[in-house]
Amino acid sequence: MERHPFSTPIGWRGLFRIISERFLKLRNSRVARRALRNSLLLTGIGLFTFVVLLGIFADFLAITPYDEVQMRHRFEPPSAAFPFGTDNFGRDIFSRVVYGARISLQIGLSVVVLSGISGVIFGTLAGYFPRLDNVIMRVMDALLAFPEIILAIAIAATLGPSTANAIIALAVVYTPRTARVVRASVLVIRQMDYVTAAICAGATDMRILRRHVFPNTMAPLVVQLTFIFAYAVIAEAVLSFLGIGAVPPTPTWGNIIAEGRNYIREATWISLFPGLAIGITVLGLNLLGDGLRDVLDPRMKVRHG
Repeated sequence: MERHPFSTPIGWRGLFRIISERFLKLRNSRVARRALRNSLLLTGIGLFTFVVLLGIFADFLAITPYDEVQMRHRFEPPSAAFPFGTDNFGRDIFSRVVYGARISLQIGLSVVVLSGISGVIFGTLAGYFPRLDNVIMRVMDALLAFPEIILAIAIAATLGPSTANAIIALAVVYTPRTARVVRASVLVIRQMDYVTAAICAGATDMRILRRHVFPNTMAPLVVQLTFIFAYAVIAEAVLSFLGIGAVPPTPTWGNIIAEGRNYIREATWISLFPGLAIGITVLGLNLLGDGLRDVLDPRMKVRHG
């Protein structure tokens, strides 16, 4: 019977050699060296990783189910039994905050994916095909003419309160940001010599976009999507606070704050801890975005420094 290549010591040594070579190649690259020296990037990664781990391991970290009502423990202040205190229904705030991390990050990631995909499509079409540029970008400009949070509130209120509708509203709002960044990159890349050479060699538009244009738009796109993630976390909290985001008792940081606003004097902790969670997440994402910008394009660091 034929044996799996990794079932022998030789196979494992080969695998280890491949992984070691890839690691050394990454470590010796200029981008990796800049990343390891960038304190903003490392701090942002640390803060954001902390929040992500809270969301991933919410089932293990939560003291009680997020919707468990314990009326005898209403308005308990922070203590050893309830680290973040309890709310007006006796629900543990710490458990709701860690579950809220999972849901808020899922919403933020969904917004990033949807706005990234649609922004890449519209931005690439507008930047590479001049005939489509005016039509697409006028639509993007029309969306940008409205304050983002006002437009998100209008769309979410029209669609109705739900997590899916909040994601759709925020994806529509942040698509123009991504499209403008991608379009600007494509306009520059389209004039490069290697693209001209590919056209002269008879390469199709799809091949040029796939092999030459899109890979070179990734650096500014990744940086922009990092900031959009932070904006989406804040905007989702606003929608949930207003009652047009995720429907209670689903815990998101926004609706936890909303539930505690009527008791802000007597039980400050209900709104305090989800607010701190939002602040830590947004700070981590902003530092991560600034660090990525400096690492991927050192000229930006000089320009902003």
